[in-house]
Amino acid sequence: MNDAADSAIERESRESMEFDVVIVGGGPSGLSTAIRLMQLAQENEREVTVCVVEKGSEIGAHILSGAVLEPRALNELIPDWKEKGAPLNTPAGEDSFLMLSEKGAIKLPTPPQMNNHGNYIISLGNFCRWLGEQAEAMGAEVYPGFAASEVLYNEDGSVKGIATGDMGLNKDGTPGPNHEPGMELHAKYTIFGEGCRGSLTKTLFKKFNLLKDNDPHTFGIGIKELWEVAPENHKQGSIIHTTGWPLDTKTYGGSFLYHLEDNQVAVGFVIGLDYENPHLSPFEEFQRFKTHPKIRPTFEGGRRISYGARALNEGGAQATPTLTFPGGMLVGCTAGFLNVPKIKGTHTAMKSGMLAAESVFEALGTEDAAESEAAITGYSAKIKNSWLWKELWKVRNIRPSFRWGFWPALVYSAIDTYLFAGHAPWTLHNKHHDHESLKKASECPKIDYPKPDNEVSFDRNSSVYLSGTTHDENEPCHLTLRDDSVPVLYNLADYDGPEERFCPAGVYEFIEDEESGEKQLQINSQNCVHCKTCDIKDPKQNIDWVVPQGASGPNYPNM
Repeated sequence: MNDAADSAIERESRESMEFDVVIVGGGPSGLSTAIRLMQLAQENEREVTVCVVEKGSEIGAHILSGAVLEPRALNELIPDWKEKGAPLNTPAGEDSFLMLSEKGAIKLPTPPQMNNHGNYIISLGNFCRWLGEQAEAMGAEVYPGFAASEVLYNEDGSVKGIATGDMGLNKDGTPGPNHEPGMELHAKYTIFGEGCRGSLTKTLFKKFNLLKDNDPHTFGIGIKELWEVAPENHKQGSIIHTTGWPLDTKTYGGSFLYHLEDNQVAVGFVIGLDYENPHLSPFEEFQRFKTHPKIRPTFEGGRRISYGARALNEGGAQATPTLTFPGGMLVGCTAGFLNVPKIKGTHTAMKSGMLAAESVFEALGTEDAAESEAAITGYSAKIKNSWLWKELWKVRNIRPSFRWGFWPALVYSAIDTYLFAGHAPWTLHNKHHDHESLKKASECPKIDYPKPDNEVSFDRNSSVYLSGTTHDENEPCHLTLRDDSVPVLYNLADYDGPEERFCPAGVYEFIEDEESGEKQLQINSQNCVHCKTCDIKDPKQNIDWVVPQGASGPNYPNM
């Protein structure tokens, strides 16, 4: 039997459910979409059926961010959030911005975008758990543990909904003894809020040519740990950002330390994935950053609680894709609504979801096809006329300026911010994809990373253990290669196997075959924390990250 026949039988065996709106992703944008839809339905005394599917084992399980929350969108969405118990427990306190050298630090003026007065240091995972509770209380159906693995289409080519992945498959993709086929979720409109580098959103980009009018996307990798530190090293509300060491002046990046309640400190490091040196390891850069004389004392005598990593959009307004297509739209970080200089995307993600909900509700309220289409396509205009877009447009030139190097970019950013106030009469553009930026290994210096001291710096395996990552050992590998020969013949030969270094979880490993003595790539997919870095940075774009079984992956308790 051929593959097409197998697929047809599989589709026939799946049950289906009908909704007005299906939302893919239980993050800030998807949950805000659901809440706003239910609010509009109640205000207008109309019935709207809404379903949110989330691949994590629970809402918040796959959520990772710094995070400092600007409550602007929350104030609009749920004005009485304090009375409803939103987990915003730590008001932002003193801001510090440091430029590090190898042994010292200089305190710089805090850029206005990084002024956190009125904001809150939070666990974004716990905040999303709370948002999920609000959505369910209003009547939305929220289904964690279900990974959306396929976009479904109507005969006219419009999006019909999604299908969740099968459970209980063997490694080779055949049904195992506990096999359960996925579900089809059909909707009048499907909202994609998968987060950065969404696996289904990638297919929508291609099918509907949504990237034709924008700059190439550029990304960063954010690696984070949560610590419980000694009381004398804790200052609740304190916010520290750093730039400089350990990165060279050609590599974009920096760190954060956020002092939450209960003697907890969130520490993280972000590196732009347009870095050039294939010998660079974002994980190792983060670990040695914590050994800096100005940073290490915070963590001495403390203990790590959790670890994780996630890619983030850095393309800005110039890289925003077309937001709508027949049958659906994009919200949140899957569309790239991160304010990079501000290092915040939760408030913009929430606002995009709220505007999407308003457009969808308008479309659902008419039976005229032309009016419905106008309501959906009008979402883009709502975005462009909102404070969200004004905010992103003002900072559009900051990140692209770093292609000139650290010092020129620092000078330019000051001019753009203080002299032009974000209204410069030009727009800088990113012209290259991140996977195109690597130089050959022979052209770059190797980096000698120190061994972990197991006090403030650690290895990958012990770090991944703290992420709570689990994958069924018998499930199909969700890290697929388009060509099995590329890792050795191209990546290893030209770039010294950068997969081993750009992955923060030790997923990729070049090992020697016992019989032939030749190197081959081993994929330890059970370690994957779903950061998507491999999908972005692989030089040949040979790695395709697709969803594993629902509920697989990290289980972040409060990241």
